[in-house]
Parts: sequence; C-alpha cells; structure tokens
Amino acid sequence: MKYSQNILGTIGNTPLVKLNKVTSGIDALVLAKVETFNPGNSAKDRMALKMVEDAEADGRLQPGGTIIEGTSGNTGMGLALVAIIKGYKLICVITDKQSKEKMDILRAVGAKVIVCPTDVEPTDSRSYYSVSKRLAQETPNSWYVNQYDNPSNAIAHYEQTGPEIWRQTEGKITHFIVGVGTGGTISGVAKYLKERNPNIKVWGIDTYGSVFKKYHETGIFDENEIYSYITEGIGEDILPKNVDFSLIDGFTKVTDKDAAVYTRKIALEEGIFVGNSAGAVIKGLLQLKEHFTSKDVIVVLFHDSGSRYVGKMFNDDWMRERGFLEEELTKAEDVIKDHLDKPLIVVRTEELVSHAIERMRKYKISQIPVIDVTGFVGSVDESDLFRSYVANKDVADKPIKEIMGKPFPIVKLNTPIEELSKLFTKENDAVLVDLDNGNHHIITKSDIIGSIK
Repeated sequence: MKYSQNILGTIGNTPLVKLNKVTSGIDALVLAKVETFNPGNSAKDRMALKMVEDAEADGRLQPGGTIIEGTSGNTGMGLALVAIIKGYKLICVITDKQSKEKMDILRAVGAKVIVCPTDVEPTDSRSYYSVSKRLAQETPNSWYVNQYDNPSNAIAHYEQTGPEIWRQTEGKITHFIVGVGTGGTISGVAKYLKERNPNIKVWGIDTYGSVFKKYHETGIFDENEIYSYITEGIGEDILPKNVDFSLIDGFTKVTDKDAAVYTRKIALEEGIFVGNSAGAVIKGLLQLKEHFTSKDVIVVLFHDSGSRYVGKMFNDDWMRERGFLEEELTKAEDVIKDHLDKPLIVVRTEELVSHAIERMRKYKISQIPVIDVTGFVGSVDESDLFRSYVANKDVADKPIKEIMGKPFPIVKLNTPIEELSKLFTKENDAVLVDLDNGNHHIITKSDIIGSIK
C-alpha cells in the first residue's frame, strides 16, 4: 500500500503545467510550477517544515512550545499544518492588507491570529515585524521563526523545489521567474539551478512600493520607494537576508492593477486557480519578452491558491472599487451605474449655509445642487463655502442663495464620456445626469478620475 504517514508527507513534487493562452506573445515554452498542489496550497509548506525540523534539531524549538511568526498568510498555513502534526501552538502575526480568507483559514487550523497595521515603518512597535519579536520575547517556551532571515527557508527550496524543476525539465530550463518576498524561493531555486547550469537566467518579480529592483540595480536602499501597495506575497520594505541578490539576474516591477487583472486571466484562460503573485509573475513575464527566444524553456512559479483571494481579486465589486476591472466606459450612464441607488443630496435656496455644511459632513460630499420650486438654480461646493467663510465668519447663518454658484450642467444618460469630460472646468466640479424618470444623479471629478483605467 502507498500512503503518507501524515499530511506533511504530501509536501512537494508539485506539477509543471504548460501555459498556452495567458502567455500569448511569448515565443518560448512556458511552464508553471503550480505550488497550490501542496497540502497547505502554497510553496511555503516546503520551508515551513524545513524551518521547524531544523529548529527542533538544534534545540531552538522545544516539545510543547509555541511557534511565533509574522506572515502574509501562506507561511502561517504551512506552519499550522506542521504545528498540528508535531503538537505545537502557533501565533501568526499578519498585516491588515491580507485577505480575510487568509485570516479565516489560519484560525480554522488552530492558529491564533494577531492583525497589525500595514502602513507603518518596519521599526514601528506596531509593525508585524516588531510585534512578532516582542511576542517571542514575552511568551515562555517560544520560538520566533523569522522566515525573512532564517536560512532554512532558502535551503528548503535548494533541496526540494530546485531539484524538482531540474528533473521535470530534464535540465532544459533556461529561465526561472518568480515573485520575491522573503527571498527563500528565488534564492534557493536559483542556487541549485545555477550550480547545474550557470547560464540559466533568474528574474525576480517586484511590485511598486518595494525596494528590491532599485537596490539590485544600484545598491541603494531608497526609502522614498516605500509606500503601501495591494499586491500580496511579493515586495518588501526591508532587505531580508534570504534574498541573495548575486543569484538574481534582474527584476521587473508590476503594478497592483496588472497583478490583479492577470490573476483573473490565469483562471479564465488556463483554468488554473492561483493567487495574486501568480498574476504579477505572468505580467512580469510579458514585460520581459524581449529576453526570450523560441528555443527557451521558461519556468514560472505560482505560489498559492486563488481561494485565498475570493473576496479580493476574484470579486468584481472589489476590483471595480479600485479601478481594476477592465470595463469600457463610453457614456454618462456607465459612470453612475454602480451607485444609481444613492439619492441626490440637495439644498434649497432659503436654507442656511449651515444646513449645506451639515449635509456635506453627513454624506461626505463636496458639491451640492441648489433647488427652488422651479428646479435647479445653483450649486454649492467646498471652495464656495471656504471663500465665503474667509470673507464673513457669520456666513453659516446666511441663506444659501447669497453664496451659491451657477447650477451644474445637466446631461442625458447617453452623453459620451468625451463630451461629459469637457464640462468639467476650474469653475465647475460636477455634472447632473437626467435619469429620464424625473430624478437626477450627480457626477463629480472624482467619479471621472475613478473611471480612468
């Protein structure tokens, strides 16, 4: 009989799958190493087990101890499986930008999850780096994994992932492309492959808001490059020891939007349901196409499962809110179709300025049409109120008609976007749309900007 002693015995030996449609334009054989076939559905299972076993071997992790780690979710899942089988407790410290699915899965497999803010400096006491270290100091019989600097991370991929790729391609691989986060995957695989064939090229996929690409090219750690981004699992605001830049031939950066869009393309065009970093890898591959020939064999690595992003990249509303959904907007109706249910907030000519201010605060809006019994007769926006207040501190008690501006232009639902855009000027920040049912809707400059793809 063939069976594993426990779930950890199923880690590794993930398949290579030829990509056919999503790589259109690449004149080479492109193979995806689909790591979602690991039991924890990600490449991180490999290094999670290796890090725990090495810590057990040298005494850093004692029986019945508590494993503590800062994670974007996937390492936490791998550690959770190991902790279950080996009898350890697990505390995962995660950032608030990670998907709810990741947090729910971690809790489902017994991990205690602590959520920290994303947009803070690594040295900030609230960062998930700092919180992880503090918990390790405060928790008796605990071990802080530190996947970023733990050499077992890269060793796991040197011992497992690299050899698998080499065997599966029969040594014909010419390029390896993967997203870079902790650096363990790219460094471990690159070391193994380059030992077998120094001519193999290794490319890292970075994201905007991360420091890797510039540091690799210039040796400069530019803090100005660090800002919050959406893409999960790749990029860093630190330089992990596991990123061996000497083994990496180059980086390319991929935008949040492209990563999200191509994550969905992989599912729709290849039937492979994988995560956010996979989309970044495919877009990065396309950006690098001038480096490849028809004789090349390219291996890309898909880190994790799309099931962890169902509420994000695979959710139309989430994509639309961020301007990531590729929808063609041609007329006024397209701009307002997602919020037609919102009522038009208005103010009457005889109401006080204070009423308009109160309405702006309540509904978080910047422009309000002004009406009387005849219809729309004026408008009020923040700049009007500001100028009026500077001129007269008692303006709040005056009627709206004394400070209102010209009424907003009114257009039909089928007005082309090009004509609609021309109505926005320095003096005019909004347009009203006639809904053909006696009601109107407002379009602001922010709505137009938000519709730009």
